[in-house]
Amino acid sequence: MASSPTAPPATDLRARATIALRRLVGRDDVDFRNGQLDAIAELVEGRRRVLVVQRTGWGKSAVYFVATALRRAEGAGPTVIVSPLLALMRDQIAAAERAGIRAVTLNSTNADEWGTVSGALARDEVDVLLVSPERLNNPRFRDEQLPALAESCGLLVVDEAHCISDWGHDFRPDYRRIRDLLLTLPDRTPVLATTATANARVVTDVVEQLGAGGHDVLTLRGPLARASLRLGVLPLSAPEQRLAWLIAHLADLPGSGIVYALTVAAAEDVAVALREAGHEVAAYTGRTEPGERIRLEEALRDNRVKALVATSALGMGFDKPDLGFVLHLGAPSSPVAYYQQVGRAGRATDRADVLLMPGPEDKDIWRYFASASMPRQEQADAVVRALADAGRPLSTVALESIVDVRRTRLELLLKVLDVDGAVQRVAGGWTATGASWTYDAERYGRVSEAREREQQLMIDYERTGECRMAFLQRCLDDDTAESCGRCDRCAGPWFDPAIPEAAVNTARSRLDRPGVVLDPRAQWPTGMERLGVPLRGRIAPGVSSEPGRAVARLSDLGWGQRLRELLRGEDRPVTQEIVRACVQVLAGWGWDERPVAIVSVPSRRRPQLVGSLATGLGELGRLPYLGALDLLDGGPVGDPGGNSAFRLANVWGRLGVGPDLADRLRGIPGPVLLVDDVADSRWTLTVCAGLLREAGAPSVLPLTLAVEG
Repeated sequence: MASSPTAPPATDLRARATIALRRLVGRDDVDFRNGQLDAIAELVEGRRRVLVVQRTGWGKSAVYFVATALRRAEGAGPTVIVSPLLALMRDQIAAAERAGIRAVTLNSTNADEWGTVSGALARDEVDVLLVSPERLNNPRFRDEQLPALAESCGLLVVDEAHCISDWGHDFRPDYRRIRDLLLTLPDRTPVLATTATANARVVTDVVEQLGAGGHDVLTLRGPLARASLRLGVLPLSAPEQRLAWLIAHLADLPGSGIVYALTVAAAEDVAVALREAGHEVAAYTGRTEPGERIRLEEALRDNRVKALVATSALGMGFDKPDLGFVLHLGAPSSPVAYYQQVGRAGRATDRADVLLMPGPEDKDIWRYFASASMPRQEQADAVVRALADAGRPLSTVALESIVDVRRTRLELLLKVLDVDGAVQRVAGGWTATGASWTYDAERYGRVSEAREREQQLMIDYERTGECRMAFLQRCLDDDTAESCGRCDRCAGPWFDPAIPEAAVNTARSRLDRPGVVLDPRAQWPTGMERLGVPLRGRIAPGVSSEPGRAVARLSDLGWGQRLRELLRGEDRPVTQEIVRACVQVLAGWGWDERPVAIVSVPSRRRPQLVGSLATGLGELGRLPYLGALDLLDGGPVGDPGGNSAFRLANVWGRLGVGPDLADRLRGIPGPVLLVDDVADSRWTLTVCAGLLREAGAPSVLPLTLAVEG
């Protein structure tokens, strides 16, 4: 593997490239940063495959846009950029337009525009085509359009190339298809891969894949220190203290910025709390609609909000050069992921503040996401077997009634199996290829161990007495690491750790406010007949529950933390604190009709907890406790986490209304409050509500301590 340019860039190339750069930037006094022109020369004159590892803000996009301008001037075909996020695509298109480069995109939000895009390509009216990695495996695009694009493209760009590697912090299975694309390119088609977040292991993996077909790959790597960033860590274990610090000090931070949270629930709750305290903020998560995302990104760019409270959905590619700060309520699972997110700040400013406020719940959240992203052998075998047995394409929905894998995990698993050649996406769904395939347990074991080591490194970052920037550089195998002189370890804390009591009270008031709406299920899962359950279509109004309530989500910053501790312990009677929280939820419910009695869901794991909660609420609310439903044939089976169809099948026929409870329900004059500990799939509540309605309850109001998510 070469590690340096083959020759200095020629004077003529420098002149042409400088003109293109200044058109791109819109200024006549700019020049190339160290390494940019070297990369351009290798692509344009050397026609090589190049991996660029440079810090965020160095100007990787300038390399591929200038190279595009020069290649197009030579008569080459359009540049194809594989780009992972819509936000990144939008920024890339805007930058291209400023340089007079005609850029178009094809992604999940505009697939119906492919006819227009295809026509423009045929007329040679496109300089840059941006595609998502998922689009590479769209059957029509893959079979009808991709071969011609591979043959004609003048430059292939793989942006955020660490996604290729399953050692990377943000592995995307669809990125592994790029290796197949590389094998179809004509010789001497230049290829550029870029990333700011790759350690030595990831670089080695990416280089191996970029070199598919025996090509040499040149790696150009620069120092990753960010002189503008002022790093710090403020350890506050109580969630109300972390929120209180934000309430008190958000306005003191420079400019506008991003507050990262680890879960959707935390981001939404923090955004509400900050708005109630008078801060101009908004939540930005995976649940945010595409149009709303664009609006929020523009509001942050224009400094019309102080901050977006975001999950990692606002990550790679969001470009606001003067972003003034990045705060984290909870730590990402690795220093590499953390470096990537904080790299959004201070790209065109002398100073940007970066503060991490880790929480004791971080490890639980890391563990959950790690388990969700790793394929399991028994599930992979079941999917391949189901597709082989079907003999025809099956949709993801149809597969859910055959294999017990939750939708998000199933979609990821299908992508991994597709990349490995065991299954293939076709019109109408998925099919088995019949190719020999073996679950690579050793590889997944190594990846799991690597992620555990990275989690420990994140904890080490929080506790280190050394320079924080140098620590992050070493985690990225940057051998230029040295003390930055600005972080809280080098220069002492730059942030005010004081938290006014009024802010603590405000935060505590918000976090202690229990109550989450439980929307009732409206539709039975598809294909239940295959599982022996005679249900289909919409759930009839006569057996459905009313909207319910939970005290909190388990991922919530306030009550969520307390409920996690309660539910992971041994079964025991509920505390008065929990009962009082439930009473608060009941008081603020706003129901059309007050419940007249209580029934509990039978529990094998926590009978004391659920039973004492039901009786306690009955005593406080002066409502009769009618008892619990019966467990039939041992009760519900299966573990939490399965898909919707199997979760319903595991409950169906295993619960019942006994004779005593049926007598008590007969002629009951009002709603029944149905009490349980945790709502996950909500099928237990749905089935119980249907049984109670059939037994005479006019309506059912579900109440649980917690809801997953």
